[in-house]
Amino acid sequence: MSKFFLTNFKFKMKKKKIPSNFIYKIINKDLCTKKCIKIRTRFPPEPNGYLHLGHAKSICLNFQIAKNFQGTCNLRFDDTNPKTQHKKYIEAIKNDIKWLRFQWYGTVRYASDYFDKIYYFAIELIKKNLAYVEELSSDEIRKYRGSLTKIGQNSPYRDRSIQENLYLFEKMRNGNFTEGSACLRAKIDMKSPFIIMRDPILYRIRFRSHHHTKNKWCIYPTYDFSHCISDAIEEITHSLCTLEFQDNRQLYNWILKNVSIQFLPKQYEFSRINLEYTVMSKRKLKILVKNNIVDGWDDPRMPTISGLRRRGYTPSSIRAFCNLIGITKQNNIIDISLLESCIKKELNVTAIRFMAVINPVLLILENLADTYEKVIEVFNHPNNHNMGKRKIFLHKKIYIDRSDFSEKQNILYKRLSLGKKVKLRHSYVIIANRIEKNETGEIKTIFCTCYKKYDKNSELKDSNKIGVIHWVSAKNNIPAEFRFYQNLFTHVNPDNIKDFLSFLNPNSLKIYHGVIENSITKNHIKYPIQFERIGYFFADQYNNNKNLIFNLITHLSKKWKIV
Repeated sequence: MSKFFLTNFKFKMKKKKIPSNFIYKIINKDLCTKKCIKIRTRFPPEPNGYLHLGHAKSICLNFQIAKNFQGTCNLRFDDTNPKTQHKKYIEAIKNDIKWLRFQWYGTVRYASDYFDKIYYFAIELIKKNLAYVEELSSDEIRKYRGSLTKIGQNSPYRDRSIQENLYLFEKMRNGNFTEGSACLRAKIDMKSPFIIMRDPILYRIRFRSHHHTKNKWCIYPTYDFSHCISDAIEEITHSLCTLEFQDNRQLYNWILKNVSIQFLPKQYEFSRINLEYTVMSKRKLKILVKNNIVDGWDDPRMPTISGLRRRGYTPSSIRAFCNLIGITKQNNIIDISLLESCIKKELNVTAIRFMAVINPVLLILENLADTYEKVIEVFNHPNNHNMGKRKIFLHKKIYIDRSDFSEKQNILYKRLSLGKKVKLRHSYVIIANRIEKNETGEIKTIFCTCYKKYDKNSELKDSNKIGVIHWVSAKNNIPAEFRFYQNLFTHVNPDNIKDFLSFLNPNSLKIYHGVIENSITKNHIKYPIQFERIGYFFADQYNNNKNLIFNLITHLSKKWKIV
C-alpha cells in the first residue's frame, strides 16, 4: 500500500468525522470570508445541579467544534446567583466533562471573575439613561410587564434622573436596601413584542456569601446581563445556546451594542434534547431529588450524566448518541431506543459474557452422581476469542431462571417444560421429568435427566429445534442483586405536563436476588458485562460487602421476561 494512499485515506477519514449541520456551515462561511480567524466557543453551565443529556449535547457541540476547527473551548460557570449555586455542583460538572473525554481551554472561568467589569458596564448604562433603579415588588414588575397579548406599562420609577439612579444603585451596592426591595432594570421598550425587551432586570440584591467572591458583593448581575458581557470579554466567536433563548438574542445584542466593549460575539440557537418518558428540566430533576423519589442526582433512572455513568453507559456511547441526533433548529421528542441502541452497539463488541440467574429455581440432574463435577472451558466472547476463556462448573444441582420453565408444553415455548428437551448453554441437553412445589404452590425443584452430551458444533443446530437456556451451578456461584430499570414516567412527554409527578412509574425499579458464575473477578466488574440472554449490566458504584449489585443498562431482547 503506497504512502500516498495511506495519507489520502487518513485525510478522508478525518474529514468524514466532521458533521454537517447549520452551525458548522456558519462557521465554515465565517472562516472562508475571514469574518473570524480563530474559533472560540464556551460551555457555560449554571452550578445549581448536575449535568444531564441536554448538557451533554451542548458539551459535544462546543468542544467538538473547537477540536474540528483547531479552535478553543472555555469552561465558564454562570455563578451569578449565590442563592442556588454550590461548589459541589462545580466539581461534579468538571468531573462529567472530563469523563466525556473533553478538556477545556486554559483555566476554569467564572462569570464572577468579571463582576467588577460588569458592574462598571451597569453604571455606564445608567449614565446613558439606559438603566434605572426599580422599587416595584416582583409581583408588580410582573404585572406591569404585560403578556404576549397585552403590552407592558412603564414603571413609576422609570423616569428617575441619571444622578438619582447612580445614587440609588450605589445604595444597592452598599447593602442599604433589603433583598427584593430594589433592582436595576434596563430601559428599553415596555411595548416591545419581545417580552424579554420590556425593561429586563440587570441586577438584583442577594445577601448571600458567594463561593468565589465571598462577601464582596451583595448585588449580582442576572444571567442575561452577565452572559453576553462574559462572552465578549473572552472573545467568544460563536455563542451557542438552545432555542428557548432565541428571544434573548435581542437583549444579548442590545447590551453589547450599548456598552463600551470592543469584541461582539454572535449568538446562535439549536434545538434542545427532549427524550421520551424523561424530564430534562433541571428544576423538575431537583424536585425528584429533593422529594427522595430517586436515589440522588446519580440515580440510574435519571437522565444526568452521573446517573448514566452509574448505570453503565460509556462516554463514547453518549457522544455517539449526541452525534446521532444531530444539531437542528426543530424541537422534537427523541425515541429512547436511540440512546439504548448506541450503548448496545458498543457493548456487543466490548462486553465480556457471563451467565447469571436472576430469579433462581433449583434444578436437579437426577442421572448425575452427587459428587459429579464437570469443568467446561468457554470463550468470554463468541466473536472475539482474544478476550480469553473462563471455566464454568456443572454439578448435579444447578439454578435456572423461573422464566425458563413452564409446567405446560407449548410448541412456541422454546424453553424447558415437562417432557420437553432444552439445551443448557455450553452443556447437556436435558429433559424435565417432574417438579416439586412448596406449601404455597410455588415450584421448589425441577427434576431432570441429561439427554445427551454437549457438542459445541451442534449448539446452533440444536437451538433451532429445542432452544438454549442459561444456568449457574448451585455449588459454585456468587450471590448478587440485580436492579432492573424502566422509564421513570409513564407519560411520553412529562416535561410538558404541569403535574408531572402524577405520571411516575411505580415499576421504574425492581430488585431481584440471584446468582452469577464464580469465575467473575473484581477486574471484570470494572466494566459493563453481558449476562447471556438477559442484558447488559454494570456493577453499582455503591456495592455492599454482602452481595454484588448490578444495574441493568439495557435488555438484549424485550422477549425475555422475569417471572
